[in-house]
Amino acid sequence: MQLVEVVARTMMAIDISAPGDASVLVPVERPVPEPGRDEVLIKVAAAGVNRPDVLQRMGKYPAPPGASSVPGLEVSGTVVKVGPGVPEVMVGQQMCALLSGGGYAEYAVAPLGQCLAVPHGYDMVEAACLPETLFTVWTNLFERAFIGTGEKVLVHGGTSGIGTMAISLCQQFNVDIIVTCGSDEKCEAARAWGATHAINYKSQDFVAEVLELTDGRGVNAVLDMVGGSYVQRNLKCLAVDGRHVSIAILGGAKAEIFIPDIMTRRLTLTGSTLRSRSTAFKSVVADEVSRMVWPLVEEGKLRVAIDSRFPLAEAARAHERMESGEHFGKIALVMEG
Repeated sequence: MQLVEVVARTMMAIDISAPGDASVLVPVERPVPEPGRDEVLIKVAAAGVNRPDVLQRMGKYPAPPGASSVPGLEVSGTVVKVGPGVPEVMVGQQMCALLSGGGYAEYAVAPLGQCLAVPHGYDMVEAACLPETLFTVWTNLFERAFIGTGEKVLVHGGTSGIGTMAISLCQQFNVDIIVTCGSDEKCEAARAWGATHAINYKSQDFVAEVLELTDGRGVNAVLDMVGGSYVQRNLKCLAVDGRHVSIAILGGAKAEIFIPDIMTRRLTLTGSTLRSRSTAFKSVVADEVSRMVWPLVEEGKLRVAIDSRFPLAEAARAHERMESGEHFGKIALVMEG
C-alpha cells in the first residue's frame, strides 16, 4: 500500500445518535479510515446533503451492509492516500466521489471507480454536489427510461436536487421537461433554471395540465419520487409506450393501478435504487458519465444548483433546511480550515 502522511489519526465526523429529528446528528471523533484495494482516501473539502441522508437519520433508510454509519453519499476533496491497486500518481488529485456512506466527515474512503476529477471552473462545493443527483438522474431517466432527443418527461420535485439536475440534463440533450413544484415562486424558479413548463401541484391538477401541454398525447417518461397515490395519476400522464420510473416513495410504498391500461397503452413500470448497487455497477455509470456528461460540465454548459452551505458541525441545520422544503437545488456541508 502506498502510504502518505495524513493530518491526524482521528477526525471529526457527524453520526446519528439515535433515529429522530435533526438534533440527533452529533459530532463524534472517529479514526481516519484506511483505503482498501482499489480505494482512495479523500481529505474532504465539502459533502453534499441528500434526501436519503434525512431518511437514514430518521431510521427509514439504513446503510447497506459494510457501509459507514456516518451519513453522506457524495464528497469532493483531495486524495491523500491510496490503497493497493491504485497508482501513486492519484495522490494530490482533486476528485469528487459517490459513496455508500461516510461523507459527513473530514476524511472519506471511496472506490477509485466512483471518483471523477473536479471539473474545471467548479469550486469544491459544486463538485461535491454533483455525483449523487447526476448518477441518479442519468441512470434512471436516460438509461432505465431511455429518454431521447425530442421527447417529453415529467419530473416531480422540480426545485429539489434531483429536479434541478434533471432540468440541467434535459436542457443539454434537447428533452422537454415538465416539473411540478409546491408554489408559484418555485415554479418561476424552475422555469428560470430551464424547465420547459412548471406546474403548481397545490393549485393545479398536474394530470390535466400535462395533457393540455402535450395536446392530449402525454409525456414519454415520468421520474417519480413520491409513489403512493401519485403512481396512478402519473400513469394517466404517460403517452403510449410511456415509461414510469420510481426512485423514492416519499408519499407511500403502495399504489393501486389499472392493469388493462398498462397493457393497452404498452406502458413500462420500472425503478431502482443506487446506494445498494455494486461498486462495479457504479463504476460503469461513472465511466458513462465521464464520457457523455463530463465534457458538458467541463465546458460550463451543465451547472449544479447550490442552495446553501453549512459548516460540517452544523449538519443539523442543513437537514432542517432540507426538511423545510424551501431550498432550491443542493445543500452542502463545508469543512472548516
